[in-house]
Amino acid sequence: MRCSSSMNSKDKKGIYVHIPFCKSKCHYCDFCSVVPSGDIIDRYVDALKREAEGYKRKNKIKADTVYFGGGTPSFIGAERLSDILLHLRKVFDISPDAEITAECNPSSCGGDFFSRLIDSGLNRISLGLQSADPRERKAIGRLTDADAAKQAALNAKKAGFNNISLDLMLGLPFQNTESLKNSIDFCADAGVTHVSAYILKAEEGTPFYEKLSIEGAKKMNLPDEDAVCDLYLFAAEYLQEKGFEQYEISNFCKKGHISRHNYKYWNLDEYIGLGVSAHSFFEGKRFFNTRDIDEYIKGSKPIPDGSGGDFEEYLMLRLRLAEGLIRHDTERRFGKGCFEKVLDKAKKYKGTNLLNISEDSISLTKQGFLVSNTIIAELSS
Repeated sequence: MRCSSSMNSKDKKGIYVHIPFCKSKCHYCDFCSVVPSGDIIDRYVDALKREAEGYKRKNKIKADTVYFGGGTPSFIGAERLSDILLHLRKVFDISPDAEITAECNPSSCGGDFFSRLIDSGLNRISLGLQSADPRERKAIGRLTDADAAKQAALNAKKAGFNNISLDLMLGLPFQNTESLKNSIDFCADAGVTHVSAYILKAEEGTPFYEKLSIEGAKKMNLPDEDAVCDLYLFAAEYLQEKGFEQYEISNFCKKGHISRHNYKYWNLDEYIGLGVSAHSFFEGKRFFNTRDIDEYIKGSKPIPDGSGGDFEEYLMLRLRLAEGLIRHDTERRFGKGCFEKVLDKAKKYKGTNLLNISEDSISLTKQGFLVSNTIIAELSS
C-alpha cells in the first residue's frame, strides 16, 4: 500500500538519552545495560555530550520532550543527569513546557535525589515496579521490596513531581488475577498518574530465557497463553475502574498524563536517540548506535537503517493507540485514498469485537490488541 508522506520536518522533536548502567541485571532484561566498573560512567557521559554536539546548527533543533531511559538512569545520580540535561539545553532549543522524564529504580533515589532533579528541570518520573507481589518479584530477580517503589513515588511527589509512572509486568511466574489486582491497587494507592503494563517476553540470551529453555514454563509456574490473555484483559478493565484510561496497547493514564515522548513514536514523529544502542528517526532517515559501549565511547558512527515515515509504518504504530487511525490526520499526512483502502479491508472485522470501525476512524478493541500483529499485517497488505 503506497502513500506519500507530507510530514513537516520542522515539527518539534523528541530526544531520547540511553543510560546503560544498572546495579545488577534483571533476569528478563534484553536492553543494552551493564554493571559499570572504573570510570566508565564519566567517560560515557562525555561521549553523550560529544554525540549531542554533532547536532549543533545555526538554527537549533527544536524539541519538546526529553526521555532518559536505560538501564537505570537514576543509577548515575542526579548530578550527572542534571549535567547532561544542561548540555542538551545548550545544543537543542528545548521548549519551556517540555516533558522531561527519567526512568528510576527506587533503590537509587535516596536523599535529595528528586529535589535535585526538579531543580534541573525534570518534571516526570517513571519508576520500575513490575509487581507488588514478593514471590513474583523474586522470580524475575527484583532486588528490593515493593514498598520501596511506593516510598519513591511519595518522595517524588513531596519534591514537586506531579507526573509519575509505575511499570507493571503481566504473565509473571505465579501471577494470577488476584495478585495482579493487588499490584494495580498498589499503583493506585501510590497516587501515580500513569501505569505501563507490559506482557513478559522471554528474550533469547537472557537468564530468564535460558532457565525457561531448561525447566519449561510449567516448572517455572508461568501462566499459559490463555491465562496471560485473561490477565491482560483484566488489567485493562481494572485499571480503567481505578481511573487509568487506556491510550495505547500497554499504557494507561489519568486524564492529561499520557507519555508525550512515547506518543511521538506511535504517531511517527521524529526523534533523536543519544547513547549506546539508541535509535533515531530524523530528517526522514532511521539510524541507530552500536550496542558496544567501548566502541560508542571511542566515537563510532551511527548505523544507517533506511528511510522511515511511510504509510505502512504509520498504520502499524497508530493502531497501537486506543484512538487508532484517524481519517483527517491520515489524509493530512498522506493524502486521500490510504484511509479508504484500510477501511475497506477493516470491514471484514465488523461484528468480531476486534475493531472499532466508523467512516472517520479505525481502532483496535481491548480484545483486538491481543491479536494486533495479525490484524495490522492484514490491514497493511
